[in-house]
Amino acid sequence: MRAGIWLIGARGSVATTSVVGALALRAGLTDPVGCVTAHPDMNSAALPGFGDLRFGGHDVTTGPLAKKAEQLAAAGVVPARLVQALESDLDAVDADLRHAPEGATQAETAALIARDLTDFRTRHRLDRVVVVNVSSTEAAPAEHPAHAGLDALAAALAEPGDVLPPSSLYAYAAFSAGCPYVDFTPSTGARLPALAELAAQQGLPYAGHDGKTGETLLKSVLAPMFAMRNLDVRTWSGVNLLGGGDGANLVDPGANAAKSVSKQRVLRETLGYAPQGDTRIDYVADIGDFKTSWDLVTFAGFLGTGMCLQFTWQGCDSALAAPLVLDLARITLAAHEAGRGGPLEQLAYFFKDPMGDVDHALHAQWETLRTFVAGLGAEAGAGGGR
Repeated sequence: MRAGIWLIGARGSVATTSVVGALALRAGLTDPVGCVTAHPDMNSAALPGFGDLRFGGHDVTTGPLAKKAEQLAAAGVVPARLVQALESDLDAVDADLRHAPEGATQAETAALIARDLTDFRTRHRLDRVVVVNVSSTEAAPAEHPAHAGLDALAAALAEPGDVLPPSSLYAYAAFSAGCPYVDFTPSTGARLPALAELAAQQGLPYAGHDGKTGETLLKSVLAPMFAMRNLDVRTWSGVNLLGGGDGANLVDPGANAAKSVSKQRVLRETLGYAPQGDTRIDYVADIGDFKTSWDLVTFAGFLGTGMCLQFTWQGCDSALAAPLVLDLARITLAAHEAGRGGPLEQLAYFFKDPMGDVDHALHAQWETLRTFVAGLGAEAGAGGGR
């Protein structure tokens, strides 16, 4: 399968690291460490190969992609040797990056986005293109009557003013262009009834929200432990310190609130109740693309004896997220090839706030994902797809 990945926020740290990683894998310059789809239980012939992926995207910023990669190398995010070796490949990707379009109405903007997607697919003779949102987190939008149905939405988009937040407008444009959509952010994305209607009409799969890369990944492992041992979790509080563009964006109270809500869902749904405490996110410019989280869990055991658990997670956000972006794109492309449509709840393993009523325990999500990917491989071997 000749496949394309269209990145929203294409000049950001996560997108650039994803591109550098895919190009390095294609050239045999690195190993797929951190790529779930390279695990022996997930490596299916139904998935497009890393060498079959072509990248394009939109961003509101300008500047050469190779320059952004050099900045990430200087910050210790990606190896400088890879950036040097892949300079011409990065320039080739740069030629497929576009400034985010803006029309007189949101309908016009969506049409311009869809045209860029169609042109990208045609220009490179791609079988399929998936749109992946790795842009800045948005605040939760105000409710609008047009969100409830596709006809009302189409009419409202043709009028002046903003009906959809940017992430949802990109989902609308992606579906209109026949492309699946993945939201790696906690933004609204495709999670509106009108957009679900459009995806169903087009027979397109979509997935999200908010990639699970650090603190919440640990919560999805530890919370089931407390639940299965019948221990009473009384409080669970966390402090997240991060820099970079994502950290700067989360200074905005609305974006910060959207991110915090996403991070807390796993506890409520795994434990069956919400312990006291919350998650705080603070911006620390000096740590750049790296992040540190510290959690304190207090719990009661037999006879009410009080105990606690503390843990610290330190990681590089882009290096944790980038392989998952590639995983999600590959699986969603294979799902589209197999004729799957609607929300891909089977991809909950990758998300803090996954679609549907899902089990948040990581081991259960892993088994669901493994079974799903194996099924896609069986369908491909039987000549399935459309």
